Amino acid sequence: MAKFLVIAEKPSVAQSLAKNLSAYQRKDGYLEGNSCIVSWCLGHLAEYVPPEIYDEKYAKWQFEDLPIIPEVWKVQVSEDKKKQFDVICSLMNRADVAYLVNGCDAGREGELIFKRVYDLAGCQKPVKRLWISSMEDEAIQKGFQSLTDGREYAGLCNAAVCRAQADWLIGMNATRAYTTRYFKRLVVGRVQTPTLAMLTERKEKIEHFKKEAYYKVSLSDGRLAVISENIQSETEAEELRKLCDGTEAVVTRVKREQKKTSPPKLYDLTSLQREANRFFGYTAQKTLDMLQELYEEKMVTYPRTDSQYVIEDMKETVKMLAEGMTDFLPFLESGQIRGNIDRVVNNAKVSDHHAILPTKEAMEKGMGGLSGGKKNLLMLIGQQLVQATGEEYLYEQTEISVQCKEHEFTAKGKLPVQMGFKEVEEAFRKYCVKDKKSDEPDHKTELPEGYEEGMTLASVKAEKSTHYTSPPKMFTEDTLLAAMETAGNKEFDSETEKKGLGTPATRANIIEKLVSSGYAERKGKQIFPTVAGCELIHVMPENLKSASLTAEWENQLLMMEKGKIHDDEFMDGIVSMITDVLSVCRAIPEEERNRFQTAREVIGKCPVCGSDVYEGKTNYYCSDRSCPFALWKSNRFLESMKKSMDKKMAVELLKKGRTHVKGLYSKKKDSKFDADLVLGVEDGKARFSLEFPKKKK
Repeated sequence: MAKFLVIAEKPSVAQSLAKNLSAYQRKDGYLEGNSCIVSWCLGHLAEYVPPEIYDEKYAKWQFEDLPIIPEVWKVQVSEDKKKQFDVICSLMNRADVAYLVNGCDAGREGELIFKRVYDLAGCQKPVKRLWISSMEDEAIQKGFQSLTDGREYAGLCNAAVCRAQADWLIGMNATRAYTTRYFKRLVVGRVQTPTLAMLTERKEKIEHFKKEAYYKVSLSDGRLAVISENIQSETEAEELRKLCDGTEAVVTRVKREQKKTSPPKLYDLTSLQREANRFFGYTAQKTLDMLQELYEEKMVTYPRTDSQYVIEDMKETVKMLAEGMTDFLPFLESGQIRGNIDRVVNNAKVSDHHAILPTKEAMEKGMGGLSGGKKNLLMLIGQQLVQATGEEYLYEQTEISVQCKEHEFTAKGKLPVQMGFKEVEEAFRKYCVKDKKSDEPDHKTELPEGYEEGMTLASVKAEKSTHYTSPPKMFTEDTLLAAMETAGNKEFDSETEKKGLGTPATRANIIEKLVSSGYAERKGKQIFPTVAGCELIHVMPENLKSASLTAEWENQLLMMEKGKIHDDEFMDGIVSMITDVLSVCRAIPEEERNRFQTAREVIGKCPVCGSDVYEGKTNYYCSDRSCPFALWKSNRFLESMKKSMDKKMAVELLKKGRTHVKGLYSKKKDSKFDADLVLGVEDGKARFSLEFPKKKK
C-alpha cells in the first residue's frame, strides 16, 4: 500500500502532525501509520559549504583569489545531524512512498530547510505543501484536507535560496576582502553591516551632541499658566519677562474640540518583539524563541508573520477568542470586551500568515504551568486582541491663547471623554508591568474653567525658565527593530512594497550576530556598538553600509516570492555589489591598510609558514589567518607543571626551537625542577616535550 511522507521542521511538530494522522508506531527517527510516515529535520540539517570545499587554495585567505562565486552550489549535512538526514533520505527513497508533504514551518526558511534535504537526497517524487498558521488539531486536520502542490511555492523557495546565497557571497567575499586588506578580522554581512552602521551613527550623534540652551516665558494669573514659544536668546527672553511682568494680558482664543485615537492593530512579530522589549526587557531573540515554543505547544498562532490583520473567514473565531479573554486574562472585566471584529479584518493585508493570536486551545488550557516569560507574552497578545477590537479613545482638547504686549502665549489641556481601548491598556500595565511607572500613559491635563475670548487677565506674573536641547537616545531593541523595519522607506514611493532591513523572521538573529561577534553589546535595555563595531563601520564603503540598498533587495525578495521578478535579476545585483566592493578594496592606500597595525610587535617567525607571529591576549599567533599555528599562554602541557608561556619563552621557542625553564613542578615528586622546553610541530600545531641537558662537569 502506497504511503505519503511528511517532513516536519522539528520533532515536537512532527509528533503533533503524526497524532492527527494516526501515525503512532515509533521508529528510529520517524513515526509510521497505515497511510503515512512522519519524520523531521532538526532545523537546518544542511548548509552551504565553506569556500575551501570548492578549492583547497581558499583555505588560505588571499585577496587575489577573490571573488569566490560558486558555479554549482554545494550543500553539506552537519556532522551532528547526519544520522537524522540518513533516516529522511532513506524514507524519501522508500519504494512505498508515493509523494512527500513539506510540513516545515510555513515561511521562507521552512522552504529552504525542506529543499536542501530534498535535493541532497536526490529525490524527485511529487511534493505537496502543508501550510498552517496554528498547531491546534483542528488547524492541522484542515491543513491536510487542503494540501497544495509544492510547485505553487516556487517563488518563496527561490527567494529563500537567493537570500541564503546572497548572504554567503557577501559574507565570504567582503569579509575576506576587508580582513586581508586591513590585516584584521572584519566580518561583513548583507544586513548585519547596515544595521551596525545605524548603531554607530546614533552613537556618534550622541557623542558629538552639544546641548544648546533655549528659554521660555510663562504668564500666570494665579489659576491659568500660559507659555511662550521657544526663545533662543536669553536677553530676549529676559526682556519679554520684564515687559509682561505685572501688566495686563487678554485671552484671544479658547478652542475646544473633540478628538479621538483609534485602537492599535493586532501584533505582527516585529511589533510584538518591540513591546515585549519595552514592557519586559526581553531581547527580540528571547521573544521569538518563547513564541516558537508557545506555537509548538499550540498556545499561539504562527509567530513569524508580518501581518497585523486576519481574513474574513476568521471573524467568528476572533470573536470567540475576544469574548473568552475575560476568563483568560486575570486583569480584565467583562465590560471591557467590545468585539469590534471588523477593525482587524483585512484580506488584502494578509499574505502568508495572519496576525499573532492566542489559540482556542490556550484558552481551554489556561496559563498554569507556563514560565513567567511565556505568561507575559500570552497576556500581552491577549490584551492586544481586546484593545484592537475595542472602542476609540475620545478626549476633549482645549487650547487657550493669551496675548500680552503683542506676544502670544498658549496653554493646552486634555480631558478624557471615553477611555475606550485605553482601559485595557492601563489594566494590563498595572497588572503585568508594575515597576514601569514611567510607561504609564498620562491622559489628563486639565485647564481651569471660566476663561473666554476677550477676557482680561489683570497684573499677570511673568517668569523665565531655561531649557536645554536633548541628544538622540541610544537604541533599545524596541527602537532598533523599528529602525530596521523602516530603513530605506524614505527612498521609495508609498505604493512600494514594505521595505526594511531583514524580515520579521530574521531581525532578531541579525541583532544576536552583532552581539556574539563583538560588534555590539547590551547594557540594560540599550544596545550600542563596541569599539570594534565602530572601527568596522569606519572602513566600510557606503554601498555596504547602505540601508536603502539592502532594503531594496529585501523588497526584491518579496517580489520574487510572488513571482514578479526572476532570481537571476536579484543575484546579478549581488554579484555586481561584490565587484564594486573588491574594486574599492584594491584602491585602499597602503597607509590606510595599516591603520590597525601600529601597536603590533613581531615576536618571531611562524615555524609552519614563515609569517610573522604577534602577541595576542591569550596567545602568540601567526599573522596568516589560514595558518593554525599558535603558542597559547595557558596550555595543558605547561599548566600540569604550574607554568604558563611568557613572552621571553615564546621568543626563544620561535628563534631556537627550545627554551630553558626553571621552577617546573613535578606532582609525582612534589618538587620543582628545571628543564628545556622543546617545540615541535604536528599538523601545523605546536607540540611540546621536555629535555634535560647534561650538567657540565
